[in-house]
Amino acid sequence: MRALSAPALLEVWERGRGQGPVEQSLALLAAACTEASPDELAKRSIGLRDSDLLTLREQMFGSHMSSVTACPKCGGRLELSFNAADLRGEPRSEADSFVSLTLDGFELRARLPNSLDLAAAGKLSDTSLRRRLMLQRRLIAAYRDSQPVSADQLPAHVVDAVEERLAQADPQADIRLEICCPACGHQWQGIFDIVSFFWSEIEAWAFRILHEVHLLASAYGWHERDILAMSPWRRQFYLERAGR
Repeated sequence: MRALSAPALLEVWERGRGQGPVEQSLALLAAACTEASPDELAKRSIGLRDSDLLTLREQMFGSHMSSVTACPKCGGRLELSFNAADLRGEPRSEADSFVSLTLDGFELRARLPNSLDLAAAGKLSDTSLRRRLMLQRRLIAAYRDSQPVSADQLPAHVVDAVEERLAQADPQADIRLEICCPACGHQWQGIFDIVSFFWSEIEAWAFRILHEVHLLASAYGWHERDILAMSPWRRQFYLERAGR
């Protein structure tokens, strides 16, 4: 994986505007992980994908992260501060992307969800249909008393057990922050989504740097590619001089 230059990151941002989170995440990884094909990236488990995005975020903006949320009890505004290391789980590989389960005469083998699964499920508006489709796509083999069965033939408690086992096998795909409101003392878990978090940062960065390009191009007549090639320190120096 390589860090993206300012022009490369702007290109990914421009291409990803108006797309969904799955497409945005894959666009970022395709630009940074040139050693892997788009198909390989799309088939990585969500945990591996998110781990790669976390690494890329560190390379682009550093390890420190901050966010703002509201207390669900009193509505107070909270500023959160954490590091990438706080969000990173145990290192895993593609070999860990499969789980097996034996329960009440059922023998099952399934794989962890990937971006292709999320993209397919995202086209459905009904929650139960999305859940069924995700199970059908991830179920590799299912037997009851040595006889093959389909996903639709699995009882609800077996489906729940499979999904729980898959979630346990891919903790990086479900990161939660322990939050406590200093105003009222309410405690809860907040879901951290690296895709939306990282993309919102890229969005803010893109508008800021395009504004800087506009100011410097107007003041000095420089081309965009030359301004983007400057270090942030040099851009800031010229911006301050132009502001005077």
